Amino acid sequence: MKTYWRLWVVLAVAAVALVLGFGLGQQHAARVLISTVSLLLAALMFWDMVQTLRSGKFGVDLLAITAVLATVLVGEYWAALIVLLMLTGGDALEDYAAHRANSELRSLLAASPTKAHRMDGSNLTDVAVSDVVVGDTLLVRPGEVVPVDAKVADGISMVDESSLTGESRPVEKKPGEAVMSGTVNGDAALTIVATATSANSQYQSIVALVKESIAQPAPFVRMADRYAVPFTLVAYIIAGAAWFFSGDPVRLAEVLVVASPCPLILAAPIALVSGMSRTSRNGIVVKSGAAIEKLAAAKTAAFDKTGTITRGVLRVTEVHAKEPFTDDQLLTLAASAEHQSTHILARSLVEAAPKNLPLAKDVREVTGSGVSAIVNDQEVHVGKAAYAGITPQTDATAVYISVAGQYAGYVAFADETRPEAKETMDRLHQLGVRDLIMISGDRKPIAQQVAAEVGIDEVYAEQLPVDKINIIKNRKPAERPVIMVGDGVNDAPSLTAADAGIAMGAHGATAASESADVVILRDDLGHVADAVKISRDTMRIAREAVLIGIGICTVLMLIAAFGVIPAIIGAMFQEVVDTVTILYALRARNG
Repeated sequence: MKTYWRLWVVLAVAAVALVLGFGLGQQHAARVLISTVSLLLAALMFWDMVQTLRSGKFGVDLLAITAVLATVLVGEYWAALIVLLMLTGGDALEDYAAHRANSELRSLLAASPTKAHRMDGSNLTDVAVSDVVVGDTLLVRPGEVVPVDAKVADGISMVDESSLTGESRPVEKKPGEAVMSGTVNGDAALTIVATATSANSQYQSIVALVKESIAQPAPFVRMADRYAVPFTLVAYIIAGAAWFFSGDPVRLAEVLVVASPCPLILAAPIALVSGMSRTSRNGIVVKSGAAIEKLAAAKTAAFDKTGTITRGVLRVTEVHAKEPFTDDQLLTLAASAEHQSTHILARSLVEAAPKNLPLAKDVREVTGSGVSAIVNDQEVHVGKAAYAGITPQTDATAVYISVAGQYAGYVAFADETRPEAKETMDRLHQLGVRDLIMISGDRKPIAQQVAAEVGIDEVYAEQLPVDKINIIKNRKPAERPVIMVGDGVNDAPSLTAADAGIAMGAHGATAASESADVVILRDDLGHVADAVKISRDTMRIAREAVLIGIGICTVLMLIAAFGVIPAIIGAMFQEVVDTVTILYALRARNG
């Protein structure tokens, strides 16, 4: 907290100097005190700047150090004191603003569950959340936080999931339904069975992401570098020219006092942290400031298909029955045969079929081929085309059915496209993301159909994870930065390879969430466009804040060069400039 102790030192010195100079009439003593402390703090600032230079960044404090030295050397010690007050106060204000802007992120940490009520028969014991294991039966009282991911065993209650999803409306939870850690139980007790440990639960995984986000340094180093060097050179040229033409070294100090680099030091990082705060309120965790800059400049967005553009759940889309069977009869026979199977298509068949399915007997499953069973006294085969004794009839995912040895038709499936996918692609195009590509391991006809439906520009189908990485790495410089959006473990390498990886992390902690620069906490693809929009707003406001500050400082320098602004008045003007740029940068918090 060096920013705060330096501010307190300057305030204490100011109080003593005011008493000495104006209360006791000891101007010389006040000058010695202010000059000594000013030179010491300037030396500390110089050391900080050297450390910054060693890390490969330009030290924009050089102007401030020069201004302090110049004012002390020409005898404008009160101006030196005001410059120091401005610098130390500005640093403290930056810390305060960053803390306020991070309040939404920190609110997640404050609500982290710490205890659980474990049930052992009729006994109820309070244990640390970290001691809960999968299979433990827990009691969640009304108003309490759900400690770990679990399933409801008994009770019905309305659960507040807003801390995770942002959805303010409570969700009803009944026996058999999943509840997430970090959500708040309503007005009825729930008995739950843990399905994950604390470390692997949803809320704790988000807390880990938030801690990582807060730990990342906020400064807009690259933006500051772009403006700091030319601004410093311009300030020295104006100050040197003012001294040269006037012959008065005081003129140098007057120019440098109003040339403080605080707009560069403060405005950009405050805008950045404010933008990260805004994303968190929209259910998006951005792990670093660099990710904001990459998202804002993105030229290409790449998407995985399954679970990202689509929901990852196959639905029955077509039933092609061959006479004498009707579509309903074919679907009933297929669902009855598959009723006991754990295959993903079996569940989709049962959901689509009519109720009250006939009982299947002598059910046999041939791994990788299909299922056979006796349904309504007829032998039914459901599975791949060869298993049903037929050649494939469609490019879509399908199961083929034969009844009593005769081909009876097929049922086709498709992964349901997210309803917000088309609008998301349109918004990304409007935001300036020129190329939208989809990289999928699925077959080409299916991938192309989904891409055409949502407005994807370019399709890469039948790709392995290593192929996804190569596609991203081989994008031309004009097509960068590249965003990659995915949700599965197989997406983790490509998320890392992209300039900015975005994970759809609504369904728990995955390798994708850990590898990504940005994690979307809500199950809504539209937040990808929101992240880009907020990032662009943030970068625009940061740039405007910096340019406004530099513009005002430049005008003041030119005026000061003619001796119109005394050093002490110039130092006060600089305080106004700092306040204006900081307030402008804070606009990024609300857009």
